[in-house]
Amino acid sequence: MAACVLALLPSAWTHAVAEDRLRTTADVPVRDVAVVFGAGLLGERPTPYLARRLDAAAELYRSGRVKVVLVTGDNSRVEYDEPDAMRRYLTQHGVPDDRIVSDYAGFDTWDSCVRARKVFGVERAVLISQGFHIRRVLALCGAAGIDAYGIGVTDTHDATWYYGGAREVFAAGKAALDAALKPDPKFLGREETGVSDALAAVAD
Repeated sequence: MAACVLALLPSAWTHAVAEDRLRTTADVPVRDVAVVFGAGLLGERPTPYLARRLDAAAELYRSGRVKVVLVTGDNSRVEYDEPDAMRRYLTQHGVPDDRIVSDYAGFDTWDSCVRARKVFGVERAVLISQGFHIRRVLALCGAAGIDAYGIGVTDTHDATWYYGGAREVFAAGKAALDAALKPDPKFLGREETGVSDALAAVAD
């Protein structure tokens, strides 16, 4: 019983940290930047789960709740490019190309959060993911120094959804370690001005 309690503590932590930071596209506070986390590709197109995240970001942009969208995902090999696929989808749904910034080294949630803060200079943001993932996103980005609200998009409760929910119980353990130890991302790199440049263009 004690082992079960200990195993569930990290998951309880993510829920406690995120509870008052969950919003919808209709009531999320206005922020300059939305961050969309990768969720896989089908060929060169976003998976349905990723498409729904991008739909939420496009809705926030069109409603004026965000000015810039940072897409963060995996481009660790030439034939797999999540950020560019995400960019194409957003431009097809009404987000201007110069309002989209790409992070090509968002290899996992912690890396994406740290890079958003340290590389792209994001201090306040709206974070977008699936409902089963968004609490961990909020907890990790908070640990990385980002003041954020999160939107957990809804999905049909299919096999993928149940797998994602079950996976979160185990992923929360790694998240707790990342938040406590604050390791550097797999690839940190130099600071980039994409977000600040895009925001400056909005202001001009």
